[in-house]
Amino acid sequence: MLFFKTHTNCKIFRGSNRSIILDIQRQDYTLIPNSMFDIIELLNKRKSINDIKMIYGLENEQIIDEYIEFLNSKEFGLYVDYEEFDFFPEMNNTFEIPSNLSNFVIEISAFNITNLKKIINSLENLMCRNIQFIAYEELEINQIKNILTLTKNSDFMSIELIVHYSEEIIKFIKDIDKYNFRVTELLIHNSKNRNKIIDLASFPITFLDYKINNFSHCGKIGNDYFSVNKEKVLESLNHNSCLNKKIAIDKDGNIKNCPAISQSFGNIKNTTLEEALQHKDFKKYWNITKDQIDICKDCEFRHICTDCRAYIEDPENQYSKPLKCGYDPYTNQWEEWSTNPLKQKAIQYYGMQELISKTD
Repeated sequence: MLFFKTHTNCKIFRGSNRSIILDIQRQDYTLIPNSMFDIIELLNKRKSINDIKMIYGLENEQIIDEYIEFLNSKEFGLYVDYEEFDFFPEMNNTFEIPSNLSNFVIEISAFNITNLKKIINSLENLMCRNIQFIAYEELEINQIKNILTLTKNSDFMSIELIVHYSEEIIKFIKDIDKYNFRVTELLIHNSKNRNKIIDLASFPITFLDYKINNFSHCGKIGNDYFSVNKEKVLESLNHNSCLNKKIAIDKDGNIKNCPAISQSFGNIKNTTLEEALQHKDFKKYWNITKDQIDICKDCEFRHICTDCRAYIEDPENQYSKPLKCGYDPYTNQWEEWSTNPLKQKAIQYYGMQELISKTD
């Protein structure tokens, strides 16, 4: 008897109206009908191809053959004998990283720069992996040099800079690696009608025409933000894909889960990051997965998508769908989220009217 087994690196998730195959090795995804998902489930339960045809009846034999041939042609699996099934154990879905924190976000201000050395010491104690610095106004080059110098000899894996456009910044790009080779991304906002051709950097540079005034720019949901990355997929299965092991400091020094979330767990002037992490409510969002969130749990894209608990459709419900998502998993249609009549109450609640008008 002939069997078919999907590869271990292929994760398959069912949505309300269609399903998805995540090819983690190639970091790509393929949308499939839910009827194919059902066939794949039977195949992976060691049902032979003939047994499945008997279950569905002879009238569906051609469809089943087409489904399996599609999976084979896309290299999502292979034909095997019964005994060979045991050669392909399932992927371990647990998610662990050897650090207390994975991500840190800090809004750059005079107050935070004064305390930066203390902050970085705490981050190293907590074995934080990635840092994002964000500045809403123009920075002096000496301020950027100070940030890069203070983090140069750290163990951080990556440093992301989000800065306001200035001619000085553009001129300084070619020297960033000299100060700190850990910079992995640079985003420059308020760059409309400016020269955007940069080929002197070892890291990607993104230009935004509009100005970022606060952290309300964050939380966007869309296929441009999808990531078929093994670590991100496994994190999404087990934790919140945005806030897990994340800590932030807003421009006033308040310690939060994210700069956009109102709740604070102390101020850096009198509270350490280590102390804030011990607060009983600090980790309340860390384990909210997409399989728990309203509507998201029915979405085929849920485990390659990010999440936002700062801006949600119903501010009274922590399991509400992200506000800035315009996808409907029940119709498989994308629409502009900001014009949806059902979202206007939340838009007003978060005071986003001005942000929307600037980014339209």
